[in-house]
Amino acid sequence: MQARLLLEDGTLFTGRSFGAESQQTGEVVFNTGITGYQEVLSDPSYCGQIVTMTYPLIGNYGITRDDFESISPYIHGFVVRRHEEVPSNWRAEYSLGTLLKEYGIPGISDIDTRMLTRKLRHHGTMKGILTTGAERVEELMERLGASPLMRDQVKRTSTKHVFSSPGQAERIVLIDYGAKSGILRELTKRGCDVVVVPHDTTADQIRKLNPDGIQLSNGPGDPKDVPQSVETVRQLIGEYPIFGICLGHQLFALACGADTTKLKFGHRGGNHPVKDLETDRCYITSQNHGYTVLDDSIEGTNLSVTHINNNDRTIEGLKHNTHPAFSVQYHPEAAPGPFDSSYLFDEFLAMIRRHKQNHPQPPRQAQLSEASKGELQYAQK
Repeated sequence: MQARLLLEDGTLFTGRSFGAESQQTGEVVFNTGITGYQEVLSDPSYCGQIVTMTYPLIGNYGITRDDFESISPYIHGFVVRRHEEVPSNWRAEYSLGTLLKEYGIPGISDIDTRMLTRKLRHHGTMKGILTTGAERVEELMERLGASPLMRDQVKRTSTKHVFSSPGQAERIVLIDYGAKSGILRELTKRGCDVVVVPHDTTADQIRKLNPDGIQLSNGPGDPKDVPQSVETVRQLIGEYPIFGICLGHQLFALACGADTTKLKFGHRGGNHPVKDLETDRCYITSQNHGYTVLDDSIEGTNLSVTHINNNDRTIEGLKHNTHPAFSVQYHPEAAPGPFDSSYLFDEFLAMIRRHKQNHPQPPRQAQLSEASKGELQYAQK
């Protein structure tokens, strides 16, 4: 079956359909990863986007649900040069095409993804429509123009209920803005007692959970679309150690008075070089974001830049000058990508322990016993 991808500038790509027979609109972006298409498909940060893989062969090792970063994919379309219909991998449970059909996601193959990527790099990401239907191009352009891009991706991808992953070490409240499972895995691997809460959980509700630290997760979209989250982070800075990742990094910056802006074509892939300004060491990082913190906006805040991107010099890390709080724009939990930066979770826990030594608290169980019945029910949902 034929599939077509039409960009808002009128460029039309015609190829083969794989996945669902469907029509979807979204922001067309590209990912430079060689492997990791399963994690890309299941990363909530791609909510509402049509993802182009620059590596030419996709689907060759099939689909294994254990490798997913969320329960279900949130992408609106998948674009590849060549789709391998018969995977070769002893772990594979089914094919890429089968997964896309299961979730109603259209895919297109056999198009010039190099040309598409060069166009997006030159003109920037743009809106597109991916369809398996037979509509005229004029009809598709009209439909594309009448379809605004999503602004509620965080609400769509965040958990709706509080849940916990018990552990014996520090209690971490993970605010879920569209969190990848990798963040929870890294925290639980270190024995943390993790409580995951929805994106709109208030500062007062978080305080009642008696956390030792706050983890701000990754997530999709523009950080300015969730102003209530910025206010929550602002209230928590100085009370608890905080570690922000990706969207959490941007929210942390906004809460401290900095500003953010949209990148021309974003950073998406597992091969982005980042320099640590304190050690002069370069790390290869996994990234997925379309927004960045403005360099000029840091002046006048209580923030310092700790990491920069070696390709375009954009800000990749921040720390608070007086409170125990820091953030990075990239993904230390990887999945997919290198694990160079997983040490940041250890630094977060070390920061929490220093803070606890300087600010001793009563035993947690004694504090929780003072909470009302309703608060305990909230914490234990």
